[in-house]
Amino acid sequence: MSIYNKLVRDNIPQVIEKTNKQFSTRILTKEDYLIELKKKLNEELKEYQEAETNEEAVEELADILELIHAAATIHGATLEQLEEVRRAKAEKRGGFEKRIFLIEVEDD
Repeated sequence: MSIYNKLVRDNIPQVIEKTNKQFSTRILTKEDYLIELKKKLNEELKEYQEAETNEEAVEELADILELIHAAATIHGATLEQLEEVRRAKAEKRGGFEKRIFLIEVEDD
């Protein structure tokens, strides 16, 4: 039997059931859920970094976005609130569209 010990999407148990394979799951506490969300986000970020095609990159970005939705919720924020924070930061400090790479800044 393969051991996974990781957070999975909500419908994965039904997918596995259809294969008639035995499996086990448990529902995480809020504290454990936050820990596992962060682990899963790191896993998906690594997969995004390793993506070799635009299609693979978009698939991984979709997974990351799903995890961001879940993380915002567990931190008590709606997606609208998260977007407002993003928008405010972009307005104040800009986004990343100009591809600026900071090399150095003179010390005081």
